[in-house]
Amino acid sequence: MDFYINFVKTYPLMSSAAQFAVLGTLGEMIALFLKRKKLSTGWTPWVFIGKILAWAILGVIIKYGFIGMKGFVSTLFANDLLPAFLKSGVLYAFTISFFTNLFFGPQMMVFHRIEDNIIEGKWTFAGIEKAWFTLLWFWIPAHTITFSLPGHLQIGLAAVWGLVLGIILGTAKK
Repeated sequence: MDFYINFVKTYPLMSSAAQFAVLGTLGEMIALFLKRKKLSTGWTPWVFIGKILAWAILGVIIKYGFIGMKGFVSTLFANDLLPAFLKSGVLYAFTISFFTNLFFGPQMMVFHRIEDNIIEGKWTFAGIEKAWFTLLWFWIPAHTITFSLPGHLQIGLAAVWGLVLGIILGTAKK
């Protein structure tokens, strides 16, 4: 555990990329397996490498997004644009999660869909509304827990949540 803590504190961007590359790709593979009931994803080696790189890039973007949204929420508080009772504990974590998923989440999902379209050689945004809906029922509650943790542990949990969501979506009925 000390190695992990030291790694994420010393190399925040590299560790974000690595955690999302591994867990994001794994979550996507599990979701495909659960939906298709086949061990194969159908990905070529180049698609597999593309997915790993796409998730790594997303990990870095999410790291910047988390830090930026914390600054955004702090600025709202500093300018008395949010009620003071939201400034501590789980309510503070919820506030960061709410604004992160309201302002950052949809654009991040569109960017990720563009990555997938490039990697898979297609151009579709079918189902993006369902992805956006996960911001309400999954990501806001999940990131409330995430933002309750110390900053250096937040990206790792966010990557784990991506894996969890892959499992949930993989087992959901069409």
